[in-house]
Amino acid sequence: MKIKIGKAPDNKLIINDPHVSRYHALFTKDNNGELFLEDLGSTNGTFVNDNQIIKKKVLADDKVTFGTNYTLTISDILKYDNDYSEEFARLNDVYEVYIKEKIRIQSSSQFKTRLFQSMPFAFIGVLGIVLGFRHEEQGLFIFSFILAVCAPTIGIYFGARQAAKIPAQLQNLANKFKIDYVCPKCGTFLGEVPWESLQNKKQCPISSCRAKWIRT
Repeated sequence: MKIKIGKAPDNKLIINDPHVSRYHALFTKDNNGELFLEDLGSTNGTFVNDNQIIKKKVLADDKVTFGTNYTLTISDILKYDNDYSEEFARLNDVYEVYIKEKIRIQSSSQFKTRLFQSMPFAFIGVLGIVLGFRHEEQGLFIFSFILAVCAPTIGIYFGARQAAKIPAQLQNLANKFKIDYVCPKCGTFLGEVPWESLQNKKQCPISSCRAKWIRT
């Protein structure tokens, strides 16, 4: 991949700046995916991270200045080749965080629901043991009987309340995921397709976008 940079209209990246030469620089990507920037004998020079260069291997987040004040990042230049691989790579973390949080919400809620529903029965069992040793206490026996009738209902009620929170929590998580897990160019939501599966597609399937997700 080659991107010629300068003021002339036949450059791939045209920069209309008085301090930029007609054919100022050449940006290339070799067969190993490594990136290089080369000055083409410009009048005012090419700078990478404020250091003037003739030819230099560069990284996506390097800052480049053409002439005296026209500044871009290498990532910006890659976009002229429809390359959004850096932004796409960050979606892997977005997907993994979403899946882990979804599992956490579901498992935590199930545990709390079961806890609420089982605690009354456990309490009744403990109270039954106590009453077994103090059978002469008729008041305790009546209290235990009432508790045996009411406590499971209370436990089921609180368990149901806890379970009812799950849809809202999952919906909030899904809403945020739909905002974050999108094509970095066109913003199309990528669904719940695993990042590794999207990686195999190598580019956005939207015909009007076709952003490159994997640097080739």
